[in-house]
Amino acid sequence: MQCLKDRIAVVTGAGRGIGETIARTLAAAGAKVAVVSRTEANSAKVADAINAEFPGAAKPYAVDVADFAATQEAGKQILADFGGIDIIVNNAGITRDGLFLRMKEDDWDTVLDVNLKGAFNTVKAFSKQILRSKAGRIINISSVIGLMGNAGQTNYAASKAGLIGMNKSLAREFASRGVTANTICPGFIVTDMTDELTEDMQNQIKSGIPLASFGQTEDIANTVRFLASDEARYITGQTIAVDGGMTM
Repeated sequence: MQCLKDRIAVVTGAGRGIGETIARTLAAAGAKVAVVSRTEANSAKVADAINAEFPGAAKPYAVDVADFAATQEAGKQILADFGGIDIIVNNAGITRDGLFLRMKEDDWDTVLDVNLKGAFNTVKAFSKQILRSKAGRIINISSVIGLMGNAGQTNYAASKAGLIGMNKSLAREFASRGVTANTICPGFIVTDMTDELTEDMQNQIKSGIPLASFGQTEDIANTVRFLASDEARYITGQTIAVDGGMTM
């Protein structure tokens, strides 16, 4: 279904996991996609895979979104390459877990810089252009941890909760131009990180999820595709948990 035909999307953290699936899903829906990842190898790998299936649909960009100047320069290049922007997906994120009493300042700063400031840097790079779009969409990938907190993840929880507040303000500021802004809070999704959990830990987590299973990256990507489409034109400022019911 080409519900995003001729739309142009930027997806950060698109080199693997949830971001990679989002980039592929948007391309399958007809969008042109700027695949942004910290490393050139990952961004090129994903863009090549997309282009093999949908020729000319993707271009790779190696950018550290925590770096304001680098993100603005990359934004200029992306706009030069694509001619505009309609969809921003802020997916880039990292963890530096540890109990608060042992957490180092660098662990706090690094996570906030990537997860929260990175979203600011990215929206800033494209804000003027997306306000000119007839179908502007900002979609932030937060986390259920931003809704409920988690021991050992104070920095991560703060960054993901910050995304929710940032999104609500953007939704209000950009609404007069028809741009929507929404946040998705994934629960436990099958990725490299969940693969590192022991079977006992996975079973313990699943016991607290009403649907009794982890989600798939496609569950998040399909929600992004819907929010990016015309069908979601009247949805803005919302926080949507895709978590099997664990936060209800």
